[in-house]
Amino acid sequence: MNLLRSVATVSGLTLLSRITGLIRENLTATVFGASALTDAFFVAFRLPNLLRRLFAEGAFSQAFVPILASARASRDEASMHSLVDHVGTVLFWALVAVSALGVVAAPFLVWAMASGLASEPAAFDAAVVMTRWMFPYILTISMVALAAGVLNTWRSFAVPAFTPVLLNLSFIAAAMFLAPRFDPPIYALAVGVVVGGLAQLAIQVPALLRIGMLPRIGLNLRTALADSQVRRILAQMGPALLAVSVAQISLIINTHIASRLGAGSVSWVSFADRLMEFPTALLGVALGTVLLPSLSLANAQNRTDDYSALLDWGLRLCALLALPCMVGMALMAKPLTALLFHYGQFDAHDLDMTSRAVLAYSCGLLGLVAIKILAPGFYARQDVRTPLRIGLLVLVSTQAMNLVFVPWLDHAGLALSISIAAMINAALLLAGLLRRRIYRPRAGWSAFLLKLALALAAMAALLWFAVPQFDWEALRAQPFARIALALALVGAGAAVYLGVLWVLGLRPRQFLKHSGERS
Repeated sequence: MNLLRSVATVSGLTLLSRITGLIRENLTATVFGASALTDAFFVAFRLPNLLRRLFAEGAFSQAFVPILASARASRDEASMHSLVDHVGTVLFWALVAVSALGVVAAPFLVWAMASGLASEPAAFDAAVVMTRWMFPYILTISMVALAAGVLNTWRSFAVPAFTPVLLNLSFIAAAMFLAPRFDPPIYALAVGVVVGGLAQLAIQVPALLRIGMLPRIGLNLRTALADSQVRRILAQMGPALLAVSVAQISLIINTHIASRLGAGSVSWVSFADRLMEFPTALLGVALGTVLLPSLSLANAQNRTDDYSALLDWGLRLCALLALPCMVGMALMAKPLTALLFHYGQFDAHDLDMTSRAVLAYSCGLLGLVAIKILAPGFYARQDVRTPLRIGLLVLVSTQAMNLVFVPWLDHAGLALSISIAAMINAALLLAGLLRRRIYRPRAGWSAFLLKLALALAAMAALLWFAVPQFDWEALRAQPFARIALALALVGAGAAVYLGVLWVLGLRPRQFLKHSGERS
């Protein structure tokens, strides 16, 4: 199986997801601006979205996929079906309870996450209402994560990668057509989240039926919990909650801090985070999605050399693709923010504030992507304790850095703390893999990094000179010209980077990689 082709498939569909996601954020900025009510929506959506990242995409996936891959490697059909059914049953009923609890506890949860909203009673009340509407989203999206884990283990990556597009389309439809029907209009976005979650779940069913792995949700929770494999997954999930989701826990704390920095601060950080998620998901999520099942199977089949080679391949692709994104985002923070958000109610002050957060986030892009490759290096071996220890250290470090950066840089200091923490996290994960000889770097890294450095220097020189030549704020009056200029600079930077690498002898075929899976 060609892993580069799989990564390309996931990246292509993730690109579609991120494009629709950026359209959704653009509409949100244009229609609603950066106000206290917009802050209220982001706070309300962050609660179920955080649980999605913690439980569904984070701890659950990292614990479930390696165990399912091991069951698949044993060729025991009955064991695989039983495992999926029992996990589905436990997940479903647990999340029904969590959703009900979240609805009841919404006022406390909103206050705990963003107590600063209490100074705006209308915004606080709106956040509580929207939290109650959207909290059941965690149920639908977690069942989607279960389906994605099964499909990815069967090397069926397309449907899980396409699924987020449906949420974005639901958002877009809500902003365009439902907003005038609600008072306040921001409530329309909460409806969009609910509808999007149901659509995401519905699209999984045909894909699971095709491989004969549609989970059967039972009523007997005790029987499902008696499954030893389910108990193993639950045991792995506990430590993985912190280990995989350090950035998300920091995000909760940062949201609380941002809510006290003035109206708009939560929105500025949220818009910047959305922009940074574009390359992070396009690269990190795609590589992590493809690597975890392959690493898990290599571990189950005791192919240690293949295991190390998979990590080496992933890290080289990470450096090749994440480094130019990191430099490009830093040098084009304002043009890209203007291109995506500087319309309608999103004014010049919002542009400046969001651009600062984008610049701060860009410092950690390499780390954010690398974590998606390095963490599976431990989880595929069912080692959750090492990333947990690292995660706790990084979490404390992030908040210590907030004490320094926030008084100095305001909301941008929050983004900078997360960025530096991501680099520390990635460095410690890499050191752990090297120390245990789980990962043994292949020859040629020095020459490879030198080529990248030369290409990055050429690209950076071009952007450093060209970007300040234009008044990106004034170009709001000529939106099509601004779009053309920003995209031309992105294209020129990419052409220079890739052109220098081509001259230096780097070719796409050098990154072809097969999983090495035994038939």
